[in-house]
Amino acid sequence: MTDQNDGPVLDTAFFRRWLAAMAAAVERAADRLTELDSAIGDADHGSNLQRGFRAVTTALEKDVPAAPGAVLTLAGRQLISTVGGASGPLYGTLLRRAGKALGDAAEVTPAELAEALRAGVAGVAQLGGAKTGDKTMLDALEPAAEALGTSFAAAAEAAERGALATVPLLARKGRASYLGERSIGHQDPGATSSALLITTLAATAEEAAR
Repeated sequence: MTDQNDGPVLDTAFFRRWLAAMAAAVERAADRLTELDSAIGDADHGSNLQRGFRAVTTALEKDVPAAPGAVLTLAGRQLISTVGGASGPLYGTLLRRAGKALGDAAEVTPAELAEALRAGVAGVAQLGGAKTGDKTMLDALEPAAEALGTSFAAAAEAAERGALATVPLLARKGRASYLGERSIGHQDPGATSSALLITTLAATAEEAAR
């Protein structure tokens, strides 16, 4: 893995590949995400994300955005319009805010992507009223956004650690919070899928840097 000073070119094609990789990863992980959600949620996280990222894939096949920011904005719109429950607005806000932060640049640097991801994460926190430690997707996203300033690999590791760290937590936001102490001992599905988003980003960057 190259460091942030010698990383891959982050152009429109890179962002399309990242989201395609995420769509494929969601297909593979859908059953596990639903299983996690069945313990502390509505048992639909996997199927909801499948529907959403299939819509993203279709939209990106029909439309070819001119810039990385436009790719994320389009993906965010699709997720908001097709994903049920809280996941659609939260994921949609993450990607739309990040896309807006990237602007119209044809290429962005890893540092600019890290800053944009932090903007997206801030939007998620504002929308959901949650913070790190509340057993939500932020437990994976916030440490990943900070670690992305170091490297893609560090961001992936931070996201995976954050998702695993939700197991002993008491849920304080979202559907899982209704369970009170019964939410303890279960990994948060939103944090798990968020870690998947970051690990596919890292994998896409590693492949591009070869």
